[in-house]
Amino acid sequence: MIFGLFSILAIYMFSISLLIYGFFKVKNYQNKGLDPKTSFTIIVPFRNEKENLPILLESFSKLNYPTHLFEVILVDDASSEKFSLSIVNYQLSIIDNIRFSKSPKKDAITNAMQHVKTDWVITTDADCIVPENWLLAFDNYIQEHKVSMLAGAVTYLCKNSFLDHFQQLDLTSLQGATIGSFGIKKGFMCNGANFAYTKLLFEKLNGFEGNDKIASGDDVFLLQKAIEKFPNEVHYLKADEAIVITKPTENWSVLFYQRVRWAAKTSSYKSVFGKFLGLIVFSGNLSFVLGFLFLFFGIWSYPIFVFFAFSKFLVDYVLLYSTNKFLTPNKIKSLLLSSLLYPFFSSTVAFYSLFGSYKWKDRQFKK
Repeated sequence: MIFGLFSILAIYMFSISLLIYGFFKVKNYQNKGLDPKTSFTIIVPFRNEKENLPILLESFSKLNYPTHLFEVILVDDASSEKFSLSIVNYQLSIIDNIRFSKSPKKDAITNAMQHVKTDWVITTDADCIVPENWLLAFDNYIQEHKVSMLAGAVTYLCKNSFLDHFQQLDLTSLQGATIGSFGIKKGFMCNGANFAYTKLLFEKLNGFEGNDKIASGDDVFLLQKAIEKFPNEVHYLKADEAIVITKPTENWSVLFYQRVRWAAKTSSYKSVFGKFLGLIVFSGNLSFVLGFLFLFFGIWSYPIFVFFAFSKFLVDYVLLYSTNKFLTPNKIKSLLLSSLLYPFFSSTVAFYSLFGSYKWKDRQFKK
């Protein structure tokens, strides 16, 4: 049993080391000062976001980008809350979501696409804030590269609570894995809160056809379809000025169901590497949990468990530290406690996602 768990640990450490290598292979991009040329439509699906939407729209108004080169489409997914919008200095329209699949967000984006007149679409979420040079960074990169799809980074605006620090560590690990996978030419994941692609590419891929029975995944499934058909046209924009900020969840229950929703789509990945990495990460976290239980019941000695835990912690820390340094000027807080809790949380989420249902925007979804 000891040999088996240490074998899993060795594979886990090799996989994370590969992601660390990939992370540094993706170079930080700096705006080149090019005159803006790319036209964007920003699509924001939302449901009951009356507190968050004004903040997002205000961040759009501060964009350092010509207003005639972008417009915003808000897609209202049957909100019950009444909200009012202030006058903005850019073109803004609101449409109602028309449901035709099991995925509200995919339906929202598909509906918005019927109104898009620009070359590029960029999606974000209602609880986000975009930086002032967001579109400028995308535009400069697009002008310099032959690209049809760009994934960008997302980080949390954290308060001083353990829940927020735990979520930041979790998101940082996901962002590190995302960037690292692009660096080794095995991109399989992205975040719809900062995701851009051409309208032409969306049409070539037939949108979300083939995975519209899965509630979430408007981002990763589209990405994986694009990489399968046009691998050289899908890039990652590792740019400080293009990092979107979002809110962490407000309690552990919402966080749990959010992570279950994210984990539930893994089995439907087209990416073999994505499935393999998901299995390795799950096995690595589960082996830590088993190791702790072995220690608790006296099967393992204390030095064996400490060596096992420290080895895993060390490789995780390198990826987390490097990614966090890119995402935010703030240091990782509650690192040790979060690292000890995370394998238990992650393993529980993975098991539950195989059989359980989850809540999303006051709706119940089945696996």
